[in-house]
Amino acid sequence: MRIGQYFSTTGLLLGTAFFALSLTPSLIPRDDTVQGAISGLSFTAGYGMGVLGIWLWHFLEFPRPGQKVQRVLEWTAAGFCLLLALGFLWRASDWQNSIRALMGMEPVSGTRPFTIALVALLVFLLLLLLGRLFRRTFLFLSRQLERVIPRRVSLLVGLVAAFALFWAIVDGVLLSAALRKVDTVYRELDARIAPDMPAPEDPQKPGGADSPLRWRDMGHQGRRYLALGPSAKDIRDVAGEGKQPIRVYVGLNAAETPHKRAKLALEELKRVGGFERSALVLITPTGTGWVDPGAINSVEYLHRGDIASVAAQYSYLPSPIALMTENAYGRETAEALFDAIYGYWSSLPGDSRPRLFLFGLSLGALNSDRSFDFFDIIDDPFDGALWVGPPFRSDTWREVTADRDAGSPAWLPRFQGGSVVRFGNHWGGYDRGERPWGNFRIAYLQHASDPIVFFEPESAYRKPDWMKPPRGRDVSPDLQWYPIVTMLQLVADLQAGAAPMGFGHSYAPADYVRAWLKLAEPGGWSDERLQRLREKLLQYDRI
Repeated sequence: MRIGQYFSTTGLLLGTAFFALSLTPSLIPRDDTVQGAISGLSFTAGYGMGVLGIWLWHFLEFPRPGQKVQRVLEWTAAGFCLLLALGFLWRASDWQNSIRALMGMEPVSGTRPFTIALVALLVFLLLLLLGRLFRRTFLFLSRQLERVIPRRVSLLVGLVAAFALFWAIVDGVLLSAALRKVDTVYRELDARIAPDMPAPEDPQKPGGADSPLRWRDMGHQGRRYLALGPSAKDIRDVAGEGKQPIRVYVGLNAAETPHKRAKLALEELKRVGGFERSALVLITPTGTGWVDPGAINSVEYLHRGDIASVAAQYSYLPSPIALMTENAYGRETAEALFDAIYGYWSSLPGDSRPRLFLFGLSLGALNSDRSFDFFDIIDDPFDGALWVGPPFRSDTWREVTADRDAGSPAWLPRFQGGSVVRFGNHWGGYDRGERPWGNFRIAYLQHASDPIVFFEPESAYRKPDWMKPPRGRDVSPDLQWYPIVTMLQLVADLQAGAAPMGFGHSYAPADYVRAWLKLAEPGGWSDERLQRLREKLLQYDRI
């Protein structure tokens, strides 16, 4: 049997090289199935490049080896591919453990290499089958067209037609069906009211009897946000004194348009006395409508409850899906809420209004960044913004990181001496400013191991700046850049990566405490009380 009868020898060589490199570590630990899937995709990408390369070689009519030489080359290549794959599979667990050790996770072992190889093989065979089906479709269409138009034209038209047919099936049938199913599941989850979260008995609270906001319209995450915050007693137990924080949340079903929901949020915030507190936080939630308890609980404790917060839901879908399907809607909602809240806040006397801060995590950070124009607030700026795990598409983040001060790393930049923008992570960073931090402040909280922040499509053909030394403490020293493969690894980290709290895209309450302390500077917190606060925050449910 000749290998070349069924597979491209060049494709197998390049595909195996890509497969082997995909086993090296990336930013986030991967389980066996995810690693197998990314290795299968990498193998397929390399195989396809090899097939394309050999086709080009034949098209240019370069010389081909004889049959005997070809057979020797095939079996030599097969042996080399087998040894290369086995060697890298043997090291795969050690590479994954290099990440897990940095994040305090238990090491992996056992049947990992076998599982990875099996999943990768299945992925490759499936994609190879689809590729060959596409080729047969393309050739069939080209032959039919060749009867009425010149051959070269028929090849081009047949290729375009085959692409259009496959895209219509994938996008119009498979992807649409999957999105409809996901939409149904998350819509039902959003509407479900947990038995232990009835509407508040206090008529003054949002969702209560006197509130224009109905409890059933809050959405699943909105009801959790309103029901599970700290009480005045909780705050007094930690801080020595405190009052009940004010929270306002407008669900997606509260009104038909973002502007109507923003108006409801403003009226409710005024009704419950939100503008009478010393601080006000304007929150842009994630795609599901989730507000990270670690973020809001920490700032409420630090201000001893003398604080109000307001949020408006724009979706009930996970952030990656919301980003694809409702990106413009999320921005429109964030803009409408900012215009309403900031417009009223800026009309109040400067000496009697609360300090105003913006907050957003992940997709919330992206939409919060896009909710206002700096030129519109320059005469009367709000006090600050905390943007956490900002997606790589965030405009301000990209500009600041690209124009960072010389000598500062991409994963913890310094920008214009830290007079406006500062970055921090698990180990601090907000004190790294050569200039005083002014009255208008922007703080970024990001981990060097967060793929949501540091993914970039350009990693397919160039080494990202964040991989250059010095690296973040939570990034494996074994992580190396490889064309195409690194981008596929980061895509897997984006979609299926999971890291323990304090790493990757999972931000710990202690991280938020550190960021809010530096950004808002609430006074009177001793080291002892801060430690009690950190311990208390870990008791709250983060789901």
